[in-house]
Amino acid sequence: MIALIMKSLPSSKAALLSAGFGSSLKSPAARAAIGILFSFSLAFLSVVAVEWIARGTLTDVGEFLTSTVRPGMTTVAMLAIVMLTLDAVFGRRHQSAFVLIPLFLVPAFVSNQKQHFLSDPFYPSDILFTRQIMELLPVMVRDRPLTAATLLVGIVLFASGIVFAWRYAWQNFPKLSRQARLRHLCLGLPVIAAFASLMDYSQYSYVRDRLQVVPMMWDQKENYRSNGFILAFLFNIPMADVAAPAGLNADALDAIPSRNYGYLTGPKEKPDIIMLMSESFWDPTRLKNLSFSADPMPNVRAAQSGYVFSPEFGGMTANVEFEALTGFSNAFLPYGSIPYQQYVRSDVPSLATFFRGEGYIARALHPFSGWFWNRNQVYKDFGFEEFRTEETMPPMEKRGIFASDDSLTKEIMREGDGLDKPFFFFAVTLQGHGPYEPYRYARNTIGIRGNIPEADRATLATYAQGVKEADDSLKMLMNWASKRERETIIVLWGDHLPPLGNVYMSAGYMADQVATRRAPLDVMKREHETPLVIWSNKKGVKQNVGTISPSLISYNLLKFAGFEHPFYTGFLGRVQKKYDIIDRYQLAARNKNVTPDWLRDRKKLDPLVRDYGYLQHDIMFGKARTLERFFPKHDLLAEGHLSH
Repeated sequence: MIALIMKSLPSSKAALLSAGFGSSLKSPAARAAIGILFSFSLAFLSVVAVEWIARGTLTDVGEFLTSTVRPGMTTVAMLAIVMLTLDAVFGRRHQSAFVLIPLFLVPAFVSNQKQHFLSDPFYPSDILFTRQIMELLPVMVRDRPLTAATLLVGIVLFASGIVFAWRYAWQNFPKLSRQARLRHLCLGLPVIAAFASLMDYSQYSYVRDRLQVVPMMWDQKENYRSNGFILAFLFNIPMADVAAPAGLNADALDAIPSRNYGYLTGPKEKPDIIMLMSESFWDPTRLKNLSFSADPMPNVRAAQSGYVFSPEFGGMTANVEFEALTGFSNAFLPYGSIPYQQYVRSDVPSLATFFRGEGYIARALHPFSGWFWNRNQVYKDFGFEEFRTEETMPPMEKRGIFASDDSLTKEIMREGDGLDKPFFFFAVTLQGHGPYEPYRYARNTIGIRGNIPEADRATLATYAQGVKEADDSLKMLMNWASKRERETIIVLWGDHLPPLGNVYMSAGYMADQVATRRAPLDVMKREHETPLVIWSNKKGVKQNVGTISPSLISYNLLKFAGFEHPFYTGFLGRVQKKYDIIDRYQLAARNKNVTPDWLRDRKKLDPLVRDYGYLQHDIMFGKARTLERFFPKHDLLAEGHLSH
């Protein structure tokens, strides 16, 4: 279309346009300035078009571009600089527009359509699911043949127009001089490199903060709305690189042994199961340079089975949750990825589907909005029959700004009392969430002594009070369970250490505000261990679990409950006998051998760990060849052969 417009113009005007409105100027500096201004104008219009298409409306586009707290103009500047740099590579002014504009317009259109049908924006990782999309195409064509034909014609015309416009621009747009190309590259490449360094959302960036770019990976809809389609899409690109492990093929999957892993058996009297992932629950008395007037977690300490080695610190709760519910490991996924956001797109075996296959009611509870971490959709894909959120639960008492652990515990007991069938409840608490502002509670009952700044003491006092109330809530739940006739098993653990800011440094616990990713195992444990409780009203405490990854909680739970299963107690049982911690930076064996950065050389992987990665990739990204052998009742449940 652009090329046709150009051909309809007088030759002088076309030349003026293609030169960036500056070809008639004698001053090279003036021509360069006009060319840069035109590139910025083109980038501005491109961002408007992309946001208009992606959002389906212009309503919020103006605010996105003009607000000082949103990165609209940062996006425009970034796109303009990339255009100028690519022009230098191609050697012609504005040639890059015919590459970049379609490169963003097409995904923006796809995102618009995806939001219309599935409510979610388009992620780079959606490309991983091309196979599923292709399998659905015949159905879509049969259902809407006219729409499909129109779309096909539109794709052909659009592609033809781009090719024609590219050829026209190559033949008619003025060349850049060697000096101009060198200037563009010298200025553009460092800026692009700087922008690229800001895309690692998992690391704090002062420059990104000043540019008002705030990655919101916990809420992708808001991430795309606030940061715009281009930046939000770029934030998600690293997570799309989920390559199949070397050597993965049908023969390798078939060779993974599943015999002698136990059968689908369970106890005669099936126990009720309550899993509680307690927000930021940790033992503050580990700060040895400080003393506390009372133990903030006596009940957890009395019932403690071991520790969970959290793969996260201070946040990213959903990644810990993913491991605990599926038995899979984040270690086999790209760094910085969030499976709940990028990879869970269809039915995935989980403890929910396992227990439903055993005749249980499977229910999730969290006293916050269901959209957070995409839990509404993920819990459906995990097989939960119901997800109870703040919108569907009775009003929760607040402690500070968050629902109290006490209220959530009472709701768990109320719902449990109302059920005759055995149930599996998975609950995520909220009260312990940071930040830990001073005086969140009217009265803190745990005194803290030690040489730390008063601001840090106030932060820690708030946190310690929250730990005490979480501990009290566990005691209430255990007292309730102790009076029940049916065996009731409670599993509680903290998802990660709390984000206490300067407290760790002033107390001499850590060198920085955040935990290290690479250090000797004793250091890693100190900065990643959270308490783990596995307790039964009939059997008492499960002893000597040690320190385990969240992915191994399911094995310990099901063995304690008396179940056998090809994956959860079979395959993971083999893993547990040899390894305690499967973290992307640490592989810790039970014999105390530690292999840091073990994923760098996959050729030397223990066959057991290699098979673990094969299984996970096959179920999450492959053809699920191993599903029937390792998750037999999940397969039946997905086909509707088991009652819901």
